Amino acid sequence: MNAKTAISVPPDILKLSEKLAKKLKMSRSAVFAKAVKKLGEEYDEQEFIARVNAVCEEVDTSVDPVLKAYQARKLRERE
Repeated sequence: MNAKTAISVPPDILKLSEKLAKKLKMSRSAVFAKAVKKLGEEYDEQEFIARVNAVCEEVDTSVDPVLKAYQARKLRERE
C-alpha cells in the first residue's frame, strides 16, 4: 500500500518529472519514487566506498614484493 504525501518542487523539476513520466509510461509519483530509490542506492554506494577507503588508509594495501616480481617476470615472458 502506498502512502500519500505532498511535496513542493521547482517548476523545472515538475516539468521534467512530467516529461519522464510520459516517456517512461509511468505516473509522476512513480518517477519521484524511482528517483528517491536511485539516490538512496547511490548514497549507500558512496558510503560503502568511503568505509572501504578508510580501511585502506589503515591497512597496508601495497602489492607483496614477491608477487610483484612474479607478475613482472610473467609479463616479460609474454613479450
